Amino acid sequence: MHDPDGPRSSTGRPAVVLDLNADLGEGFGRWTLTDDEALLSVVTSANVACGFHAGDPSTMRRVCESAAARGVRIGAQVSYRDLAGFGRRAMDVPPEELADEVAYQIGALDVFARAAGSRVAYVKPHGALYNRVVADEEQARAVIAGVLRAGALPGAGAPGGQGLAVLGLPGSRLLAAASEAGLPAVREAFADRAYTREGRLVPRREPGAVLHDPDAVVGRSVALATGEGVPAAGGGRVDVAARSLCLHGDTPGAAALAVRVRDALLAADVTLEPFA
Repeated sequence: MHDPDGPRSSTGRPAVVLDLNADLGEGFGRWTLTDDEALLSVVTSANVACGFHAGDPSTMRRVCESAAARGVRIGAQVSYRDLAGFGRRAMDVPPEELADEVAYQIGALDVFARAAGSRVAYVKPHGALYNRVVADEEQARAVIAGVLRAGALPGAGAPGGQGLAVLGLPGSRLLAAASEAGLPAVREAFADRAYTREGRLVPRREPGAVLHDPDAVVGRSVALATGEGVPAAGGGRVDVAARSLCLHGDTPGAAALAVRVRDALLAADVTLEPFA
């Protein structure tokens, strides 16, 4: 997030440029989960559910239209085909099938993004798939194969013809595979998740994996952005260098907390702008 040899901010610290992303469009039919309108007024990038773990065509269209109107970047939040489990159940999907399903989800969202005058600029796995591709080489490469298939569409990807960016955990096999494929690999941190000493996310099934204290989340957001590191599960601290910070939209009071995080980052002289 910060470059010790780069330009300095008004506080004398290295200048920090950070993207704020949130998982949006995670309702289905008559059911809503995220306050999309409120969060879109805060974030700079929107990870839009593409129908496999949440989301439906009308929800995807509405979120894309609102994001485009606000200048928020649109990303495809892809997952295993697990609507009943919200994409958080472990699944074994053959690599070729997974690649096709990733491409399918990106293409579906891109229809609505382009109709809104924007485009899908990046891809982020969700839930069980996100965690799986941290260390699973085969599944990580399958996701990237799907991204490449979707990115073969005319005009797809980041400006300058770099292809679709891939958002993921620092040090993951996913980002390594993205870099090897010539795609922009963007490191992500989480404001409300606990980390191990190795910089991995503590599994949700373990106590303390998700932080619920707003003050703690705000404080960790600033610490992550400015390179101070955060407490690690089991003791010590861990540095998580990232270009984008995720604010979960499916937690109680998410919209109000997002405003607090944004304001605290701005007060710390952090520049908020999208990565793609």
